[in-house]
Amino acid sequence: MNPVVHLLKANCQTVHLGGFSDKLPPALTINSGDRIIIETYTGFKICDQAPDAFLTPELLEIYRHLPPERIVGDGPHLLTGPIYVQDAQPGDVLEIRLEAISPRVAMGFNAIRSGWGALPEEFPEPRLRFIPLDLEKNIAEFPPKSEIYIPLRPFFGILGVATPETNRSSIPPGIYGGNLDNSELQVGSRLFLPIFVPGALFSIGDGHSAQGEGEVNATAIETSMNGTIVLNIHQNLSITAPIAETPTDIITMGWGSTLDEAFESALKQMIQFLEKFIGLDAEDAYVLCSLAANFRITQVVNRPQKGVHGMISKSILPQTFKFIRDDHF
Repeated sequence: MNPVVHLLKANCQTVHLGGFSDKLPPALTINSGDRIIIETYTGFKICDQAPDAFLTPELLEIYRHLPPERIVGDGPHLLTGPIYVQDAQPGDVLEIRLEAISPRVAMGFNAIRSGWGALPEEFPEPRLRFIPLDLEKNIAEFPPKSEIYIPLRPFFGILGVATPETNRSSIPPGIYGGNLDNSELQVGSRLFLPIFVPGALFSIGDGHSAQGEGEVNATAIETSMNGTIVLNIHQNLSITAPIAETPTDIITMGWGSTLDEAFESALKQMIQFLEKFIGLDAEDAYVLCSLAANFRITQVVNRPQKGVHGMISKSILPQTFKFIRDDHF
């Protein structure tokens, strides 16, 4: 049977604000392997300050008429979903294949929020900046008229599944995914998440057109984003924390209240990956990480969880290695 292609538009019945909940009715029900063309919007809480180039009739409709029952947490993020995957059960793994990602409008924003960011005492005043995007040249100039041109590398900041914890905030990431803010998750990547509730209840959003590692002032170029994804269920993978695969690297992720804790978590996840999928013993895996793995700051602002991700090049792994058999790579 050929996979079905679905179109999931963002509207008052298919988005939710602020978090994840296992009590939300699905916005879409699919089978494993189906492809979804998906719309996402961002900027719900700054719509009243946004220029026309940022707003669309659909976003304004959501801003004015989103039902209260679809506000499920204290986060600022507007997410599309949840998507229910038939036959997905707790203990299974959800694969999200990222096939296309593109800005929906030629405008994004960056916001400094009082009390947030890496230096909240030094930059205490809230500031909101709207940043035009040159989608033909794939760049954004910032500051205006500075001739400093930022390459656009669009990605979804939030990819996550629901947990039995009802009304979980969209701000902190965790083993369920969520607000990963990992700019490596570009087109051609796959993310693997453990599943905690029947159907997985996957949601996506928080589009970023460009982001520096660390996301130090708490936001990137926040952008409404379109995408195409494929969702697959794996029943015997036994992954207990997010792992990603790009065309070039394996990525493990860790979080903690400090960067030290986040780094240790990402390192331990990489050691476990090398043990389970490459067959190394723990000590050899530890040494290999010191010789060949790179650990980077993902973000320092999604309190209470700072993030670090580890990357190891697939080019150094055995030629017979295949994380999950797939012609896509």
